[in-house]
Amino acid sequence: MSPETRTLKECFARLDADPAGATGYFYGRLFAREPRLRALFPPAMGPQHDRFFQALTRIVWSQDNPAELASHLGRLGRDHRRYGVLREHYPAVETALLATLRTFAADVWTPEAEAAWTAAYRSAAATMIAAAERDAAAHPPWWVAGITGHDRRAHDLAVLTLRPERALPFLPGQYVSVQTARWPRVWRPYSIANAPRPDGTLRLHVRARPAGWVSGALVRHCAPGDTVLLGPATGTMTLAPGSTRGLLLIGGGTGLAPMKALAEHAAASGRDVRLLVGARTEDGLYDLPALRRLESACARLRVTPVLSGAPAPPGGLHGRIPDILPGYLDGVPDWQDHDAYVAGPVPLVRRTVTALQRQGLSLTRIHHDLLAAEN
Repeated sequence: MSPETRTLKECFARLDADPAGATGYFYGRLFAREPRLRALFPPAMGPQHDRFFQALTRIVWSQDNPAELASHLGRLGRDHRRYGVLREHYPAVETALLATLRTFAADVWTPEAEAAWTAAYRSAAATMIAAAERDAAAHPPWWVAGITGHDRRAHDLAVLTLRPERALPFLPGQYVSVQTARWPRVWRPYSIANAPRPDGTLRLHVRARPAGWVSGALVRHCAPGDTVLLGPATGTMTLAPGSTRGLLLIGGGTGLAPMKALAEHAAASGRDVRLLVGARTEDGLYDLPALRRLESACARLRVTPVLSGAPAPPGGLHGRIPDILPGYLDGVPDWQDHDAYVAGPVPLVRRTVTALQRQGLSLTRIHHDLLAAEN
């Protein structure tokens, strides 16, 4: 570890001791210096505070991995476009960040620390600005999309069909961020539930979360004819180009969405696909009829519903997915040669990944987007 990296981590540890205080102080200084920047942020700043601190944490702890850091900063820079962040906004952030560090890391703050943090921030800012400017040459910051279908599957669940006004490129397994007219400047990510279609439409599976501004608006207050804004597709839970390996797809709750997109794309190309769909009761199998139709159309796709809180449905299994995996995999020929993809609630994803490792599947063959999309 270089002296500069050690200094960055030592100072950051002081912020980490009081993240709420440090983040609140940072935004107070930022908006006091540049009041106009407040318009770029959502009305409620709590989630924004969390995202800022998570981003800062990752930047500090990725200093020893330049490739990972550059990739992360590039994504941040591209994401900032949809908020209206411009090159000229970055100096104000630098000033507010250094003021926060001087206050919260006063006992270890030295001229060397200031030089290290200034250099680290300016390097990060340059990477984000360059990524945003490259992206601007290829894509708009957002797409306007009309809602052409709104299928309410439960009191808190809807399947939305969206038609962007211009082509929105994406790969199966990726997600888009969504903003509704009801909550300007508030964006939430949702996985795309279909492979690319000739008509360019996208489907999203949205469950309204408690106090979820965007999810509640999409489920309860949107209808065909309304419009939303979509950010560019992103996410790494995509199929390896050129691979013909079989797929083991596991989706819990609305984590089914990216699994359905992957299944639709892979099965149509003749690959062997096993799809496990987890829910507590049969009511949670909200898309099973559509999955059965897809299964009927694709000879090499097998769909297995798994219920943890009710008896097994026809053709399904009873139990929690991580627990039933060993027995299930015994019936999948050459499953060790498959690639596994997992999406859903964070505890399910973590337990399932652990179960797959215990069965001998390498982490390099297990794909997931923990906390990438709202599943």
